[in-house]
Amino acid sequence: MDLEVSPALTIPATELGWRFSRSSGPGGQHVNTSDSRVEVSWNIADSAVLSEDQRLQLLTRLDRRLINGVVTIAASQQRSQLRNREIALAKLADLVTAGLAPDGPRRRATKPTRGSGRRHMAAKTQRSATKQQRRRPSAE
Repeated sequence: MDLEVSPALTIPATELGWRFSRSSGPGGQHVNTSDSRVEVSWNIADSAVLSEDQRLQLLTRLDRRLINGVVTIAASQQRSQLRNREIALAKLADLVTAGLAPDGPRRRATKPTRGSGRRHMAAKTQRSATKQQRRRPSAE
């Protein structure tokens, strides 16, 4: 089943790698016999559906999540393997969508207002006075 990330980008099922294992957590006897934990992996570096710009953008933005150009998503929330597959695919689609999203507007640097500067200094003076009053009186 192909993964449609956006109308312009669909990851073919042949590029997705699946691994199944036993899930941790509660579930009684059932959890010991079924491989409900799902891991889906996608090789971004070797993908044929990405343009070079998209590939470079994903490789730089998802750098910390990648191992040799491969992103891996795990899902084990549900007891059903089928449901965990759907969750893993949705997580992968969200991750790729966020990785390909354009940058937001640049932050415009601002200076504090004169009034906020005055309030800041008044608060510092007040704190200083409070701490000076806590001191032990000097013996002179």
